[in-house]
Amino acid sequence: MSGTDEVNGHFGIVAVAANGVIGRDGALPWHIPADLKRFKALTSGHAMVMGRKTFASLPGLLPGRRHIVLTRDAGWSAAGAEAAHDIGSALALAGSDAAIIGGAEVFAQALPLLARLELTEIHADVVGDTALPPLGDGWREMFREEHPAIGETPAYAFVRFERAA
Repeated sequence: MSGTDEVNGHFGIVAVAANGVIGRDGALPWHIPADLKRFKALTSGHAMVMGRKTFASLPGLLPGRRHIVLTRDAGWSAAGAEAAHDIGSALALAGSDAAIIGGAEVFAQALPLLARLELTEIHADVVGDTALPPLGDGWREMFREEHPAIGETPAYAFVRFERAA
């Protein structure tokens, strides 16, 4: 990506099951240590834009990252987090590169504005209550790294998509 992209360096990062599920009861419905390590590597040093429920699901403030929380509640605040009330304001706060980390409503608003998506594709249908909105047309796969199932960990792939020019 060049510095002249109309959407700057904003990117989405999400793990998604084969049936589109990204969450269950406010948490990830799987535990894949390599996915968590990749998430940390890709988001460190970046502002993360997320919804209030996603923020609440975190184990606390994640070091080395800004936490920008989209909320409709004008009175909402949390130590260490910055509140925004629409996606444009959140991205303006973030500056030139933000990692959009969820949830589903935030992805629905942000997808048209992103140049890149970093997905962990879980190769299984998973029961959940939150799904990733359809990506739509205009994306091309740029990278894929497959990982087999091991024990309780399902098979998965790290995949990078970029918006087609």
